Amino acid sequence: MTLTDISWPALVPGLIVTVTAVLVLIADLFVEGPDREGLGWISLVGLVAAGIASAVLWGSNAGGFGDTFLLDRYAIFFNLVLCLTGALTLLISMDYLTSINLASGEYYVMLLLAVLGMMVMAQANDLILVFLGLELMSIAIYVLAGIWRPELRSSEAALKYFLLGAFASGFLLFGIAMAFGAFGTTTLSPIASQLAHLSVEQRPLALAATALLLIGFAFKVAAAPFHSWAPDVYEGAPTSVTALMAVGVKAAAFAAFARVFIYALGALAVDWTWIIWLLAVLSMTIGNAAAIMQRNIKRMLAYSSIAHAGYLLVGLIAADQQGGAAVLYTLLGYAVMTLGAFAVVIAVGRRGEPNEEVSDYAGLGFRYPFLGMCMTIFMLSMAGIPMFVGFTGKFFLFSAAIEKGWVWLVVIAALNSVVSVYYYVGVLVQMYMGENPREVQGIAQRPYLTATLLITAFATVALGLFPTWALNLAKSAVQSLSA
Repeated sequence: MTLTDISWPALVPGLIVTVTAVLVLIADLFVEGPDREGLGWISLVGLVAAGIASAVLWGSNAGGFGDTFLLDRYAIFFNLVLCLTGALTLLISMDYLTSINLASGEYYVMLLLAVLGMMVMAQANDLILVFLGLELMSIAIYVLAGIWRPELRSSEAALKYFLLGAFASGFLLFGIAMAFGAFGTTTLSPIASQLAHLSVEQRPLALAATALLLIGFAFKVAAAPFHSWAPDVYEGAPTSVTALMAVGVKAAAFAAFARVFIYALGALAVDWTWIIWLLAVLSMTIGNAAAIMQRNIKRMLAYSSIAHAGYLLVGLIAADQQGGAAVLYTLLGYAVMTLGAFAVVIAVGRRGEPNEEVSDYAGLGFRYPFLGMCMTIFMLSMAGIPMFVGFTGKFFLFSAAIEKGWVWLVVIAALNSVVSVYYYVGVLVQMYMGENPREVQGIAQRPYLTATLLITAFATVALGLFPTWALNLAKSAVQSLSA
């Protein structure tokens, strides 16, 4: 293979992030103390450049390395979401790292490498590449989860995530081996074509591969019953890392999940749909039931994330363009409202104090109206209240499932959504009806955090009120997946 044989357009977004990570790694050798904030700006510029490059390449349909690595509209949509997630995480990190005395250059390098792994997963058209992207992302997240060394719970979170993550990766890799045994390839396009005329000998091995792949992906999206790692890891990791895990890891996992199951294994939908139906019901029910009992807001958001994985699986069950578009749109909305919620959690914290109990938010709405308004927007959106993106996303997901005849699944999902209102509104009750004289560091003194809150709050409302353009982008992305 020569340089002229390589499909450079498919590599451009990832190369930009890679070069940025290398530059940050080198620059970290020459800066120290407060100057390390500049590393965050270099990282931010790199992610913005990668996002712009992806947007410019929207109409392309480039493929390279034997069509194992694609840059179709589906991959570009996720690249944009992941670059946005990484950029907003960087913004909340620059204030947060200072507040916890963690001025560490490798933090930015690991964050960029995690985003790179996520982008590889979104662009992968081969199971081996999916696994490589997953491992690149996971190893970087393991390091980030334990990077707050003075905190014992940070090290505990990293160890738990590493052990359970390695165990789940084994299932995924075994499933890839089974797929190769069944189809003689790990590239998704040939697998999809072979499923149209699957032989009697191939079918048992293909079903075994599907089951093992499903377990691996279910762990990464934190779907029940493979969710047990999420609450402890979310609570123990630095809050900015928790935000990246809650949004970026889930988006990347669903990107690969949908490409593999809707596109490559769509012909076996009759076999795997009922399993995902069960996973969706368990995730929604366990996530919401457990969230009601939480008093730590990071654990509450962890169980909320599990419940949202269940809602997203409802759209995946539809296994068509409408359901896929609903999943993509909802992931975009979930990204902005979840990142915003974690930005408020960081804003409420004080130096040396985690302040993560729901009771710490008592009186926040009146003493700090801007923070109260932002948290109200995010909580109501997650609860699925009309006008916000959370409601619109659920509407599209449930509509797609109903059109496919999954009425009872939507009934269960709707009831779970009603239950979730209790613990989301519970935070608002504390903010506007509780009393707590504790002071919060002025938001005006933290411009990066303020910018994140403004962007996410505006996007949460705008995407809810004017969803057409984002839904059309999502539909166009899914159409390229099946082309």
